[in-house]
Amino acid sequence: MSDTIEFKNTLIRYLKARIPFISVRSAERSRVLDIFRDVANSLNAPVYVHTLSQGMKELVSSRPINDDRSVVGAVDFASQQIGQRQNLTFVLTEVADIEDDTPFARQLQDAVMLAAEHGGVLVVVTTKPVWGQLQRLGMSLVLSSPNEDEMLAIIREQVGAYRGQFPIEWDDADERRAAAVLAGISRLEAENIIATLLAKGGIHKDDISELMHAKDRIFADISGIERVVVRGSELNVGGLGGLKAWLEREKPLLTADLRERGIRPPRGVLLVGVPGCGKSLSAKAIAQNWNLPLYRLDLSTIHGQYLGQSEGRLKDALSTADHVAPCVLWIDEIEKGLAGATQGGNDGGTSTRLVGQFLYWLQEARSRVFVVATANDVSKLPPELLRRGRFDELFFVDLPTPAERREIIEIYVQRGLKSSISTALMDNLIEISDGFAGSDLESAVREVVKEAYLFGDDKVSDALFVRSFQNVVPLSKTSPEQIDGIRAWGRERAVPASGQPIGGGAQPSRARRSVLV
Repeated sequence: MSDTIEFKNTLIRYLKARIPFISVRSAERSRVLDIFRDVANSLNAPVYVHTLSQGMKELVSSRPINDDRSVVGAVDFASQQIGQRQNLTFVLTEVADIEDDTPFARQLQDAVMLAAEHGGVLVVVTTKPVWGQLQRLGMSLVLSSPNEDEMLAIIREQVGAYRGQFPIEWDDADERRAAAVLAGISRLEAENIIATLLAKGGIHKDDISELMHAKDRIFADISGIERVVVRGSELNVGGLGGLKAWLEREKPLLTADLRERGIRPPRGVLLVGVPGCGKSLSAKAIAQNWNLPLYRLDLSTIHGQYLGQSEGRLKDALSTADHVAPCVLWIDEIEKGLAGATQGGNDGGTSTRLVGQFLYWLQEARSRVFVVATANDVSKLPPELLRRGRFDELFFVDLPTPAERREIIEIYVQRGLKSSISTALMDNLIEISDGFAGSDLESAVREVVKEAYLFGDDKVSDALFVRSFQNVVPLSKTSPEQIDGIRAWGRERAVPASGQPIGGGAQPSRARRSVLV
């Protein structure tokens, strides 16, 4: 049963039972009124609706019955009519000031108590919570955004009307993919997006990606998470063969309909390991490769000074991510935002509550949000974050192997110099760069590229490359104990992102989590 059908059936029961007060939580007023119109026809009962623009009118016939457009006047009119006639239903679509104990909330409470005596029903359509004493006089309903099945019906209705008039290349599988992409937005928003595609003169196979960008534009100005612009020309990631193979296998599952199998879409990965080895770059590369919008959640900006403010901000941010799905949600250095939960901080338990809230969303939410979280200081990670069922996989990003260093150097040399270097020089640089992180390799090549830009490409020599690499002092030499500690942690808990043993030692004991490459 679809969410809309369940909502409609429950509403019919509430109206038959003459529940005196019904709050409907929804941002889609027109969709709510369409359902009320169907219900009024099926029950053959009068339903009156109030809007600020038109005042009070009869819902089915649109006949005006009261010209007072104010909400206060609408409640007074409803109270008067309910006191004179039995079994009347009034729907208020634009109420305010009912979240707390306000004069208007009190006025509405009196009207509801009168409705309870005369078989009347007062309905409010709102996007906000309702004052507790008022809500306890009745029942509440939530009309969620169209799910995938309902969105599929909307798409077929919109597209089907133009088959034969325009070239429509979408087949059943394409329509289902489009429904998975658009799930989470309103019916009107979905209709607007489909109409925009049709305005081009037809719908083609590659318009699926356009749906993602159109949906992204709807939520572009919503606060909570930051939209990250991904430039594909800068996103070649060297090495990490194990991680790449795993991602390639998971990619088709993100937009597939997996409900019959009883499994959820891929939830995400946690990337831990040596600083500067490509964890953050991997998040951008995933979004680029999967052709999904990338959003960044900065947990350090979530914390507020008032009680409950931090939790509210995180809830809003995660809710926004659910709405913009399918997308990639990048949480950089997650341990910094959740550190208080492991360090026994004096924040009044805020960090602990944030961890619980985030983990609940990570495990229970069914939206197509692929989370890529990165961490450098593994000692600050809450133990709950590492339990199976949170992330789909935990990868350890180690210092690049010789083969990976070769690939990384080739990428940066080709990007900056538009050429390649000799095999002998490459072998020499690989030997010099033992212990380098990916960021160290980038820094060394960057110095050569600077020289080429300032003095010309003919000034680039093997000696310049060697000197530039020799000037880099990597973290593995300045803090070898830190690297050894990180690697020891990774060997016991994570899968190597390179597909090779961590630190060049024996394969990790957790063979059941090995990655096919």
